Amino acid sequence: MKSWQKSLRDICKHLGISQIEKHLFHPHLLTALLSLGLWQIGAWSTLELLGFNLLFNIRSHLSDHHWDQRIAVIAIDDNTLAEYGEFPISRDRYTQLLDTLAASHPAAIGFDILLTEPSIHDQTLAETMEFSGNVVLAIAPNSQQKIIPPVPELDRVAIKGQIASNADIDGITRQSYLYLDQIPSFSIQLLQTYNYSLKSTLTSDAQKLQESLISIPPLKPKNNLQSVWINWIAPTHKFPTYSFIDIIEKKIDGSKLKNKIILIGLTATGTKDPLKTPFEQTPPTSGVYVHAAVIDNLLNQRLLQKMSWQLEICLLLIIGSGASFLLIPLQLYTRISLLLLLPLAWFSISVFSLTKFNFLLPTVSPIGTIFLAAFTVQWQEQKEKQQLMSLFARHVSQETANLIWDHRSEIFQNGELEAQEMVATVLFSDIRSFTSISEGMKPKDLLNWLNCYLSAMAECVQKHHGIVDKYIGDAVMAVFGIPFPHHHPEKIQQDALAAVSAAIAMQERLISLNQELESLGKPRINIGIGIHTGLVVAGSIGGSERLNYSVLGDAVNIAARLEQLNKNVRENNPHNILVSETTFQLIKNHFITQKVQQIQLRGREKLTMIYSIIGHINNEN
Repeated sequence: MKSWQKSLRDICKHLGISQIEKHLFHPHLLTALLSLGLWQIGAWSTLELLGFNLLFNIRSHLSDHHWDQRIAVIAIDDNTLAEYGEFPISRDRYTQLLDTLAASHPAAIGFDILLTEPSIHDQTLAETMEFSGNVVLAIAPNSQQKIIPPVPELDRVAIKGQIASNADIDGITRQSYLYLDQIPSFSIQLLQTYNYSLKSTLTSDAQKLQESLISIPPLKPKNNLQSVWINWIAPTHKFPTYSFIDIIEKKIDGSKLKNKIILIGLTATGTKDPLKTPFEQTPPTSGVYVHAAVIDNLLNQRLLQKMSWQLEICLLLIIGSGASFLLIPLQLYTRISLLLLLPLAWFSISVFSLTKFNFLLPTVSPIGTIFLAAFTVQWQEQKEKQQLMSLFARHVSQETANLIWDHRSEIFQNGELEAQEMVATVLFSDIRSFTSISEGMKPKDLLNWLNCYLSAMAECVQKHHGIVDKYIGDAVMAVFGIPFPHHHPEKIQQDALAAVSAAIAMQERLISLNQELESLGKPRINIGIGIHTGLVVAGSIGGSERLNYSVLGDAVNIAARLEQLNKNVRENNPHNILVSETTFQLIKNHFITQKVQQIQLRGREKLTMIYSIIGHINNEN
């Protein structure tokens, strides 16, 4: 018959049938593979959009960042349209605005307005732009991705920059194209114009000029889409913004616009140029502010920096393996505490990195990987525990099963049960006259009869925290004190006491069992039991294809020999239980015993006294 050790070996084999399977389903690697799989299909990148928004909003509450005051927005707002009518307004208004701004001497002026349809005022506007020399016009691709230039009069005199949109799937703009098909962006052209203005005003001081010039990212050859990540340092309403009509009517002090980069754009309610940012989604802000944000980032060299995908993969591997390594040895409540602490710690690091270094660390994927590690660790343990508990429920008590699970790291090594030397108490029992009984029964009836007996005996062993090591035909071998060694004398004594108590319980259980068997017309059962406490070696026995966990040593042989001696000891042996001198010394204060005889044990020069068990002292249980 299969013993619990063989079943346990089979479970270990299923958990690690090969080195590949063993490592593939190890929580360290499984977590990393799951996380990388989610990264590969884009699940993490989608969730990272939410992490992006959260990080920027938290940073805005923790630190007081301001947009660069060298930037100003002139808004075609509700008040302007109330005065001039619906958009688009007449282009002579733009000429009037440029004439008004001329007195303030702005460094660069950008129209975030597509001027692609001709009007009667184009020539006048073109002449004013040419005179200003610092005007940049927006151009954008059409539905066929072809750039549409402004009207010829303006195209001839103005600098042009593309304003291709680059919103993410959730509608929020996090990146901006600096170059699109080698065409510079609106922001880049405004900064080029700004640098040109600086050169015109600071020519006498070369060192100061060099320090004031803005470093502009160069065009990279063979790179049709050259984009950057926008560092949204604050809500867009914090940009200095002035109403178009107020500028025309000179309600704004012109000195506020001196040497500024001015962006002119549509901000009126319900316009068709919405912009969603981490701060403004419902309702959105206006598209002109995306160019203001990029210009601010370039002016202050604070574009958002991100981790490369190669480093992100390495990070997920490290976090997946590291989190699993930390979680595996922990108990449930400690594990839960760490699960709360680790994501909070990583999120705090991400906020710090963004605040101090403008470096955006991935947030959701590492935190998600930590939770994946907890899931895989818990899943792995639950799977093993269910298999292990399912096995042990048939062979040991539930308390012993839980104890073995809690100490699994002490007895399992590389998917095998490690051989250990320990002191244990071995119990052997055997049915008297089994051969003659078996000859008179049909095989099926014999098997049912025997299984009924073995099941009852196993229950008694389990109840006293023993382990049924094996069934040898009608014999039962049980061991108390495995699979992890007991080093303290008190523990070894408890094993011996448990073995003797289990033996008495087995004999008492036979009384009721025999009554049941007689009522069914089946033979009665009488057994003898031998018990010895001694040194054993416990471990896996067999080859790579078939392994059992069992105990070996003289203690096993002595217990088996004591069991056989019961046939010759009739007097003062009411329970048919014999114990060795070693076991007697451990249980003598708890059980009534009777000297039987001295015998010569193999490997020992002196004779050894054996004892029979009469009963409990003071009816102890």
